[in-house]
Amino acid sequence: MERLRTPEVRHPVYSEAEREGIRNQMERMLANPLFKNSKRYPNLLRYIVEHTLAGFTGELKERTLGVEVFGRQPDYDTNADPVVRATAGEIRKRIAQYYHEHEHETEIRIDLLPGSYVPEFEIPAARPAPVPAALPVPFARGKRWRIGVPAAVAVLLVAAGWLKPWAPHTALDRFWGPVLDSSSTVLLCVGQRQFFGTSAEPQQRTDTDLPHAPEAKGGSERPVTLFELYYMGSQNVAFPDVRTLARLTGLLQANGKSHRIFGESSTTFADLRSGPVVLIGAFNNDWTMRLMGPMRFSFERDHDTFWIKDLQNPSTRDRSLNYTTPYLKVTEDYALISRVLEPTTERMVVVAGGLSGYGTTAAGEFLTNPVYMETLAKQAPKDWSRRNIQVVIATKVINGNSGPPRVVDRHFW
Repeated sequence: MERLRTPEVRHPVYSEAEREGIRNQMERMLANPLFKNSKRYPNLLRYIVEHTLAGFTGELKERTLGVEVFGRQPDYDTNADPVVRATAGEIRKRIAQYYHEHEHETEIRIDLLPGSYVPEFEIPAARPAPVPAALPVPFARGKRWRIGVPAAVAVLLVAAGWLKPWAPHTALDRFWGPVLDSSSTVLLCVGQRQFFGTSAEPQQRTDTDLPHAPEAKGGSERPVTLFELYYMGSQNVAFPDVRTLARLTGLLQANGKSHRIFGESSTTFADLRSGPVVLIGAFNNDWTMRLMGPMRFSFERDHDTFWIKDLQNPSTRDRSLNYTTPYLKVTEDYALISRVLEPTTERMVVVAGGLSGYGTTAAGEFLTNPVYMETLAKQAPKDWSRRNIQVVIATKVINGNSGPPRVVDRHFW
């Protein structure tokens, strides 16, 4: 088979001691149960590490890796056969799990950042000898190896165990960590209208706001037509929910995380138990309403008024929206963001739902923008990323368009 090659790009080679240390660390990782029971993960990791150590990072592209590592044809369809992306995503997840264990924290770190197939290496600082009059400046080796004189004090703190030898993940990474680190596929459940039929399905609420198909003669139910199903029925999804879905699927794809998309009406309890779940929408998503009901913050409705209920102030309705308001007259909307280990499903559940579509759109922006998540981290307890989280956000609405989200309340436990 013809081997696909890209122009070779050489970077400064590592010293023999550096290469040996990184290779030993790679083999240590591959001997771990997270990697050793697979053929794909070791093959890809070895290939990209060796090529990086040799300075040939120009070959580390998806198509080249598909041909060289997985034996695909040079013209194979990378969209139809995402073997490289899927394997790299699993490697990233297993790397995170490996270094999460306390005994591996001081080892050489091999990282594979989202969106790249070029690994990066971090060597922890050695414990310091008595401090000399002038500290030498460590040799710079790419962006992860640059340590200048101003960092000398930080090196000492690292060696003393007061700081980690590598920078922590962003607040956005820490929020999504429990979802991305899971070995299961993520389910994205999108809100839909209630099924358009002659009667509610078993255990399903009845919504008197929606019309139902007429009964056939004799009082028996007649089959729902395609017109009723697709034009007026539960196959419809609100555009703000689609925008939020696109943002969240983009985030998962960038992190190499496998996912599937279901509508609320076709999602079962067994589906929710199969792995992490992201619920999009509030009043149009019965799973959001059910799972958030016992939480401190939840969604409530009284005729035309919709609001976010706070169990600590149950009589307050200041975060509300009246649905009789002309949509161009709406000036503010609210949304609830949650990330909880839900006790009923025993799975991690993320919720992005607004009182209306404006709030859901703002929730999607908040959940995918690292700047917004940093604002939450600054207001959160030190160990917030390991707790259950609920955040109430508000967004200004101008002429039918939602503005930037802002945090108005939060709860960690």
